[in-house]
Amino acid sequence: MRCPFLLKTVVIATALSLGAAGTASAATNVQLAKLLEQLNQRVQKLEQANADLQHELVAARAKAVTAKAATTAASAVEQRLTALEQQQSLLVTSLDSDTISEMEPDLSARLKAVEVKTQELSGPVGKLAALNDIKGGLSLSMVAQKSLAPNAEDGQLGYRTDAFVSLPLEPIGDIEQSLFTQLRLGQGSGLGGLPSGFSNPLATAFQLGLGAENSVALLAQAWYQASIPLPLGGFKPASKQKLEITVGKMDPFVFFDQNAVAGDETRQFLNSAFVHNPLLDAGGDIGVDANGFAPGLRFSLLDTSDKLENWRVSLGLFGAGEKGANYQGSLGAPLVMLQAETARRFFGGLLGNYRAYAWSNPQAVPFAFDLPLADTSLTAPEHHSGWGLSMDQRVGDGMTLFARWGQQTTGRVKFDRTLTLGLEANGSYWNRGGDSLGLGLGWLRTSDAYRNYKLTDPTDPQTLNESENVAELYYRWRVAKQFELTPSLQFIGNAGGDAGAPGVRIFSLRSQFTF
Repeated sequence: MRCPFLLKTVVIATALSLGAAGTASAATNVQLAKLLEQLNQRVQKLEQANADLQHELVAARAKAVTAKAATTAASAVEQRLTALEQQQSLLVTSLDSDTISEMEPDLSARLKAVEVKTQELSGPVGKLAALNDIKGGLSLSMVAQKSLAPNAEDGQLGYRTDAFVSLPLEPIGDIEQSLFTQLRLGQGSGLGGLPSGFSNPLATAFQLGLGAENSVALLAQAWYQASIPLPLGGFKPASKQKLEITVGKMDPFVFFDQNAVAGDETRQFLNSAFVHNPLLDAGGDIGVDANGFAPGLRFSLLDTSDKLENWRVSLGLFGAGEKGANYQGSLGAPLVMLQAETARRFFGGLLGNYRAYAWSNPQAVPFAFDLPLADTSLTAPEHHSGWGLSMDQRVGDGMTLFARWGQQTTGRVKFDRTLTLGLEANGSYWNRGGDSLGLGLGWLRTSDAYRNYKLTDPTDPQTLNESENVAELYYRWRVAKQFELTPSLQFIGNAGGDAGAPGVRIFSLRSQFTF
């Protein structure tokens, strides 16, 4: 634009004319200078206005270009949206049909193919999901035993296999349900030729009465359990109490007289005096069948208000006696057991379990039943009762102590008071964390009635002592994750309470496979 130049020309010409006229009109130089200053200011304003007009013109042109581009882009987006809508319409129409045609969209054909495959797999997948929580296991115990008496030639090899399956059932509301089954088979009845004692040096011995050459599986346990959160109708995740109801064929020792380090004959002590309360097990007051099982019903209330220290109360009713435990009679005279237990933390927070229980068995067998000259009037079933304690307490990172006490209150029994105690030390103390060392000591006190009866038998001139003494030492060596070897040494003194009986020393080697 030429406006500034023209304005300057006009200004100069005006100045010259004014100069000439000034001569004529006698204008002063001061007035001329003032007029030039005013004209210069007007020129600057005009130049600024011109620059502003140029910027506005450039902005207007850019805006026009942008608007045109936007219009073009909007048109392209509209075309794409129209195409997508058409494809969506075709896809919806295709998916409404169950058949697959050649003309339908590729995506629809693939979705239908995946749906067909999913339906084909839904059956097997559903079955696998139902089996997801199933638990099972297999245990094989083989034990070789040898008496260390000078003239003893008796040695015995036996095995026992246990297989179990725990199957969860569909919950009923908040009530959880499960089924448990266990099969057992084995051969080998243990050492013979030992002095008649109260305890059994081979608690794993299992053999059905079909001959030593036969190995037949037995349905050992089969029971149903319901777990009911309390209070009824409450909010299950906030429930702190639980009622368990168990019914079926079971081993009562699974639920009563438990012990963390003296309760598993396949991995811990072999002598029955240390596996369970001797009054119930070796003494026979548990009232189970010849294989160690009985029909039963159990109620158990568990309180977990304190997650670290809880308590439980259990009541059990079990078929007892020759008929009750073998499903030949009713439960009109069952074995009744009541147990209270709690978990407590001592020694800086180390866990301990403490149990107190009592039992009543109206179908118990009196001690005279198995004596050679027993009076038949003494062989009728009679009522036995007693109470016991079972404790296991950790006292170090790898050390656990245990103790059991049992006392008979009614009934004719061979021994009426028992005390067993000992420990299990973890191999971490000698850099063998998977190994364990166990030591158990036991005293089985003969009853006054038994001593008096034996002393009056002229055909059995034995010198009676107050108790049978039992000791066992074992070392469990973990060879692999699922394989352990356990050598052990047992000593039985005053077997059967006979002070004249020679001491019995037994060496055992147990192999244990667990899957």
